[in-house]
Amino acid sequence: MNDFPDIESADARVPDAHLPVVRLKKNEDRRLSAGHLWVYSNEIDVHASPLTTYQIGALVQVRSDRDRFIGYGYINPHSLICVRLLGRDRHFLPGPSLIVHRLRIALGLRERFYDAPFYRLVHGEADGLPGLVVDRFGDLLVVQIGTAGMEAMKGDIVDALRKVVRAGNIVFKNDSGARSVENLPMYVEAALGVLPSVVRVVERGATFEAPLEEGQKTGWFYDQVANRRQFLPLIKGSKRVLDVFSYVGAWAVPAALDGAEVTCVDASQAALDAAQANGVANGVRVDALRGDAFEVLESLVAAGERFDAVVVDPPAFIKRRKDAAKGEGAYKRVNQLAMQLLNRDGLLASFSCSYHLPADKLVEAVQRGARHLGRFAQIVATGTQAPDHPVHPAIPETHYLKAMLSRVTHD
Repeated sequence: MNDFPDIESADARVPDAHLPVVRLKKNEDRRLSAGHLWVYSNEIDVHASPLTTYQIGALVQVRSDRDRFIGYGYINPHSLICVRLLGRDRHFLPGPSLIVHRLRIALGLRERFYDAPFYRLVHGEADGLPGLVVDRFGDLLVVQIGTAGMEAMKGDIVDALRKVVRAGNIVFKNDSGARSVENLPMYVEAALGVLPSVVRVVERGATFEAPLEEGQKTGWFYDQVANRRQFLPLIKGSKRVLDVFSYVGAWAVPAALDGAEVTCVDASQAALDAAQANGVANGVRVDALRGDAFEVLESLVAAGERFDAVVVDPPAFIKRRKDAAKGEGAYKRVNQLAMQLLNRDGLLASFSCSYHLPADKLVEAVQRGARHLGRFAQIVATGTQAPDHPVHPAIPETHYLKAMLSRVTHD
């Protein structure tokens, strides 16, 4: 089957014999045949394919132990995820026109669901471009590369973005921890246009600015857009709202626009300054408390503070499977502290972006916290990542965000 039916000037309709072969161990092709894109180093027959012989980021062909062609991908012999597949048609070598093709498909999905050009344009594996993330802020594209293979295609990525999106400003924000795993340098630079100090976003009628170079991720968390659209109308009417791990106020500012008295909690003073500035820009006030979220919540509990709604949107507490037990304890603790701050019949918005925390474990964290306090939690809404963060059905790792809105009452 042709994976690239509409590629302009196909990258290469050539035999694959000249490309290095990565040979798999027996039966290690099953997961790939089911649609997954990753080849782990322990799935490779290192006798037939010595990893020391491959160049980092090089294009390779993956074959089964019986010499069946699996696909083309790029390799990093020093990484646990050793090969990431780019295409499965042996007649077409991945290259510039493949990137253009995949970008057009990705853009079509976003234009179907979004009226304005503010969204994640490329979501890595889920858009067939593993190791690549592109967020769009109007005329600005912020690109993050997490793998050596994509780094090798950096120039082609810029050319493809210029062709498909016609953006006037393209910035590489390549400073994520994932790059250290691939032995890649950290840097932030403009590939086209200038390097702006902030990104500007329009969401739910509010305007925001977030720091770019010093900000988190690409500067904004588009994955929460659908949850904010669903949960904020349900929180509307709350007189006091606490936004924990607030970053630049994506939850706080709309709540204030709905009439609430809002307080943001974050460890970053720069983030809190941006949240308050975003409040001013939208004609509302946002109060701020800087510090470790757990310590701030404990101090608010001790002071007898109460809120009608609390939003808890932490960073990933579980980054590796071995950290699951400790992370689950952190989710329980932070949600329990949040519940202690709720007025009777208060609303708790709980989130987890930890892939290694299943949705039922977030439910359990809230339930256990409620029972410990003698409270009753009713789940009134659930959610996940926005449609510009699609899920690859064969790659469960692409489905990571869990969202839950609970009403918390006294037994």
